[in-house]
Amino acid sequence: MKKILVPVDFSKPAENALRVAAEIARKNNSELFVLHVVEMAETLFGTEQFNVNDEQIIFFLKLAKKRFSKFLDKSYLEGIQVTDLVEVGSPTMNINEVLSDQKIDLLVMGSNGASGLDEILIGSNTEKVVRHSPVPVLVVKQELKKLDINTIVFASNFAKENLNAFKKAKAFADSFNASLHLLYVNLPGNQFYSSEEITLQVSKFLEAADLADFKNISIYNDYTIELGVINGSRALGADIIAMPTHGRKGLSHFFNGSIGEDVVNHSTLPVITFKI
Repeated sequence: MKKILVPVDFSKPAENALRVAAEIARKNNSELFVLHVVEMAETLFGTEQFNVNDEQIIFFLKLAKKRFSKFLDKSYLEGIQVTDLVEVGSPTMNINEVLSDQKIDLLVMGSNGASGLDEILIGSNTEKVVRHSPVPVLVVKQELKKLDINTIVFASNFAKENLNAFKKAKAFADSFNASLHLLYVNLPGNQFYSSEEITLQVSKFLEAADLADFKNISIYNDYTIELGVINGSRALGADIIAMPTHGRKGLSHFFNGSIGEDVVNHSTLPVITFKI
């Protein structure tokens, strides 16, 4: 994690994300990129109705940079290499461009909490970022005065397609010397599996990952996967929930439909996602 990106909108959740990103950067000797996007639809540039001309864009950029300078005047950023970026246009497009151009290793974003994904930092754009980002995305909910990462829970159905995400989650845990726990959520009805069936599935998964002797494995019974991930992680004393994402087809098969987004949305714990 040599390069970390934090998109900010000067809000309290954005500052929470920046504080967490700063601690991660300090622990890993990483460079921090902080991005603010002056959000304007590209179709509005130069239109007579909105009269968004070059001078006005320059004015908005100067205003944002002045506010940005004040926002970044934080004691917890001292000693960290920080690159501030102010862009104009679509937040999602600008984030993707910075991820690619700067070869970012980790994206950290802030969230207001459980009021819908449109409450996360930059609106509905964040759902797209979380789902499609080629790099891990860490979503921070509450203010963390100190980042203590001792236990990370990786929730999965342990299908082979999740191996790459699991390896990334393990590398993330190792970078903090944190304990990694595997969590399988067992559901009632026709989605119920016996302990023997689940154990066999997890064993095959770990063998494929060359970690046959891995012992931190838990099965949690609940009514939905979302509740099982949140409640199971809390029961295990997790500091962070980790889970895979599946790109354009939505989240991995385990996180059917919007379940992954629901976990990100409703968990009070930080959630980090890894693209399969």
